[in-house]
Amino acid sequence: MKKLSIFLFIFFSLPALANDEYSLEEKMKALDTELFESFNNCQNPEELERHSSYFSSDVEFYHDNGGVTWDRESMISNTKNNACGNYTRKLIESTFRAYPVNQFGAITEGVHIFCNTKTKICTGKADFVIVWRNLNNKWEITRALSYGHRENK
Repeated sequence: MKKLSIFLFIFFSLPALANDEYSLEEKMKALDTELFESFNNCQNPEELERHSSYFSSDVEFYHDNGGVTWDRESMISNTKNNACGNYTRKLIESTFRAYPVNQFGAITEGVHIFCNTKTKICTGKADFVIVWRNLNNKWEITRALSYGHRENK
């Protein structure tokens, strides 16, 4: 009887575990969408401010071509001066994954492409990893990596 109880507990717990992971992936994809909607419109100062609000003050951003940025202020300054109004980002949705980090938050990963705002041509492609901290139900980015930049073929 004890073995049957354990089996039933595990059997009925599996759907709940799957729903938790599904919920995390959906939550993180929604955050990714919000983050990059603000990035894609960051030539508007309000959107740049909203974009900035997703990052912790001590965020570390690692970019294989651009190097490392050690804080939000520098990262947002670089974004404002180099990306805003020049590029938009699109997620390749089928590549998006989210993983829980126990008692911290989540890690997301995927592939994104960058499009020239003026020509609308999407020539750049890269992999990304983002580490999100959930602090009092506020999700913020503590680490971000954008790497493997290549042509979008």
